[in-house]
Amino acid sequence: MSTISSIPNQKAHRNQGPYESEILTPEVMHFLSSLDTRFEAQRLNLLEQRRLRQAQFDAGVLPDFLPETRCIREAEWKVAPPPADLRDRRVEITGPTDRKMVINALNSGARVFMADFEDSTAPSWANCLGGQHNLRDANARKISYTSPEGKRYQLNDAPAVLFVRPRGWHMTENHWPGATGSISASLFDFGVYFLHNLQTLLYSGTAPYFYLPKIESHLEARLWNDVFNFAEDFAAVPRGTIRATVLIETITAAFEMDEILFELREHSVGLNCGRWDYIFSFIKKFSARASFVLPQRGDVTMEQPFLRSYVRLLIKTCHRRGAHAMGGMAAQIPIRNDAQANAEAMERVRLDKLREVKAGHDGTWVAHPGLVPLAMQAFDEHMPGPNQVHSDLAMATQVTASDLLEIPKGRITLEGFTRNVDISLMYLESWLRGVGCVPIYNLMEDAATAEISRAQLWQWQRYGVRTEDGTLIDQALIAATIQSTLAEKRQRMGDVAYRDSKFPRAAEVLWHLVSGTFPQFLTTGIYADLKD
Repeated sequence: MSTISSIPNQKAHRNQGPYESEILTPEVMHFLSSLDTRFEAQRLNLLEQRRLRQAQFDAGVLPDFLPETRCIREAEWKVAPPPADLRDRRVEITGPTDRKMVINALNSGARVFMADFEDSTAPSWANCLGGQHNLRDANARKISYTSPEGKRYQLNDAPAVLFVRPRGWHMTENHWPGATGSISASLFDFGVYFLHNLQTLLYSGTAPYFYLPKIESHLEARLWNDVFNFAEDFAAVPRGTIRATVLIETITAAFEMDEILFELREHSVGLNCGRWDYIFSFIKKFSARASFVLPQRGDVTMEQPFLRSYVRLLIKTCHRRGAHAMGGMAAQIPIRNDAQANAEAMERVRLDKLREVKAGHDGTWVAHPGLVPLAMQAFDEHMPGPNQVHSDLAMATQVTASDLLEIPKGRITLEGFTRNVDISLMYLESWLRGVGCVPIYNLMEDAATAEISRAQLWQWQRYGVRTEDGTLIDQALIAATIQSTLAEKRQRMGDVAYRDSKFPRAAEVLWHLVSGTFPQFLTTGIYADLKD
């Protein structure tokens, strides 16, 4: 297989989308420019701190609880109490911001819908602007959609509470038409949503709520808090109007949960176990260490000691501080053509949600409306109140640094290797077409789960891992498996459909991701591939 030395990362192509003039009003452009001027240098400094810390990990340093913030961990303080519409968050559904998904998720029966501009969205300009348009219509209760088959979708009388997940601090919005030519994608997603929806939300008795992704330190949480304060002052609304839940989805953030809550204490409504990105972070942060090779993704379950410790610490930390401890994602989707397989998948979901509620979580995530009743049943049965914040279930927990860093045990099989290649190719092909959330083998895959698959391929070949049957995982095997997988796709799709697909480009991207220096994120290097 031919190699490519790099993935082009030039400025993304920008066609003025159908909603650009409607979304990027003069007031919004002024607000975004103000955010950019005020916070861009701080953001870049924090990204440089990430780079320096990664260099330390590469040199053999391991993360630990920070001695300089011990006083925060030992002091008694609490975050602001949640607003009325966020006291009960027992089931939350997540998904991209396309119009049909927004309606179905808000109507799903879940208490919260997290509209995702991050891992579930390929950030084409059309997707970014269209998503903002859809959320504005949803908050105004005027959103509707008619499918090509003529089926009409519209909001019911009791939709879920809406959260928005902006993109992470590492991403830029290169379609930005402002004078600087680019802007932090985090600030763009946040700023557009905040300004367009603030008054509508306040009038409806709610407020702008956010999920904050990919945070690696309490200083990055402090930046978000500074942004929230600035926005509240700009709009002349009280402190604490904006509320946010932080996803603990990096190994470094797991060591700074108290500090993250402290930085956001006026704006915080909890932490969330972002389990898939957390596993990816574990691979990425210790990619220079052969001793940190992980087993195949299917064996890295929540029963692994390092994940159990992470969960226990998150619940204890949140409840000590009066914050919600939200559980992780069930990525399964209903299997309509195989009753036995569907029953087995639903049982796995049921057991996962029972584990979470019995551990002390205040709510959980699902990826499909069909899973909402199952998750709701588990929490209704074992959590009679609106949450478990005042429970002492986890208060006796003692979690050490070595607990969080315990390397999981499990298998690496040829089947697991092949599936990682297949999932990586299928997800990349979808993302390159502008679709960031796609069902693959009865799981809803997004960028986080694809990151695990490609990271494991890199790690296994880097350290010459052999599968259970003795097969050496090296670059030759990966190249051959990519080619055989492409041949299977071509045979199944037919020549015309394959030629119109993005599989050839996906193969180039995957080869780059697994054969060179470990790329920090799979999406940043191929951002310029998104043409609209």
